[in-house]
Amino acid sequence: MALLARRLVQLYVGLAFYGLGIALQVSSGLGNDPWDVFHEGLSRRVGLSIGAWIIIAGALVMLAWIPLRQRPGIGTISNVVLVGVFADLFLWLLPAPEALGVRWAYLVTAILVGGFATGCYIGAGLGPGPRDGLMTGIAARGHSLRAVRTAIELTVLAAGWLLGGTVGLGTVLYALAIGPLTHVFLPALTIGRRESGRSPDPEPESEPARV
Repeated sequence: MALLARRLVQLYVGLAFYGLGIALQVSSGLGNDPWDVFHEGLSRRVGLSIGAWIIIAGALVMLAWIPLRQRPGIGTISNVVLVGVFADLFLWLLPAPEALGVRWAYLVTAILVGGFATGCYIGAGLGPGPRDGLMTGIAARGHSLRAVRTAIELTVLAAGWLLGGTVGLGTVLYALAIGPLTHVFLPALTIGRRESGRSPDPEPESEPARV
């Protein structure tokens, strides 16, 4: 029971930090990660908030789990509902940066927070995020996880850019940094295995999770 409580606390801390990282990166205006380019593009073109589109997209992605026979966990459901809520909350709370130095501070903080949040979320071990479940489900059909991940993220990035989402240097920096940061944070934040003295299993093909 105590171990489950720790996992739940870490899960929800991780989801809150995911929302904070998204809000910081979007607010920086220097380029979002691929999925949030898509969410922001939908928000600008169709209406509703970025957080609302994070929730809607996550729910729709989960429908694709059905033919892939993927099973959600409590972390999956919580992810679909809460990441968008936290993103909108922090977008509302954070002051809009104007100076370029402050915008860069937002971006760098967003990337660091994203790495920590990824370690929290994966380390809790309570189910993959909806987008990661889609990727791993497709990869399980005999495809390279790296190739599947790249294809999906390039697709949503292109769609988001066409819809008016923000693509920039921040998009590239996030892509380059999130993997190494995850590999720093994940061993320290994996619950259960570290108590037994085991190191956490690496993610397939060293790919970090994206909720």
